[in-house]
Amino acid sequence: MSLLCVQRRCFHSSVCLLKKQRSKTAAEQRWLLRQLRDPYVKASHAQNFRCRSAFKLLEMDDKFRLLQPGFSVVDCGAAPGAWSQVAVQRVNSAGTDPALPRGTVVGIDLLNIPPLDGAHFLSSQDVTDPSMHAKLLELLPNRQAHVILSDMAPNASGFRDMDHEKLITMCLSLIDLAEKVLQPQGSLLCKYWDGILTRTLQEKLSGVFGGVRTLKPQASRKDSAERYFLATMYRKPMK
Repeated sequence: MSLLCVQRRCFHSSVCLLKKQRSKTAAEQRWLLRQLRDPYVKASHAQNFRCRSAFKLLEMDDKFRLLQPGFSVVDCGAAPGAWSQVAVQRVNSAGTDPALPRGTVVGIDLLNIPPLDGAHFLSSQDVTDPSMHAKLLELLPNRQAHVILSDMAPNASGFRDMDHEKLITMCLSLIDLAEKVLQPQGSLLCKYWDGILTRTLQEKLSGVFGGVRTLKPQASRKDSAERYFLATMYRKPMK
């Protein structure tokens, strides 16, 4: 895409946001202004990513190389599909490069996820539902995944401690999912909001993964409690 096209596209997006701003509340206007000033929002428009969160995954994957050509990836809380877009590129699940192994990307969300070439989406599905697990296993080569990604989060209630607890509970459910689908030595990358239960989640992850580290990508807003746990070298629990 040429620089001129990028500039036109960003200008068009800015004009649309400004038009919407006139009829918004003060809080909504502040959000719109932040969107207008956000370089990652502009970059997501320019690079055709579905939302700015793509740059969080790109940054973390550039550093830790989680997503390799030929890998199978499960993207939890996938809507609107930005992380799946990154995963499709990195594991070559659309077969864009015929010289590289072709991977698999499966996205899951309670919401509807628009179709994406190279990805299988399980829309209107709960990651904790056993019937969904059966569908997921059918889509994964050898019924196993190399990586589980999770950028999922509950709808914000406005009560920080309550929202933190809900998200930690969602992250803990990923440990159960890992037992069903993650191959030995596989990896899990999950978002959490920092709070009193953070250590509990970290200890649970450390019980089944060889290494657990905390990440705060630059694309995460500085004033946000958002963090990510990267858990690697999965050890399936003994039965």
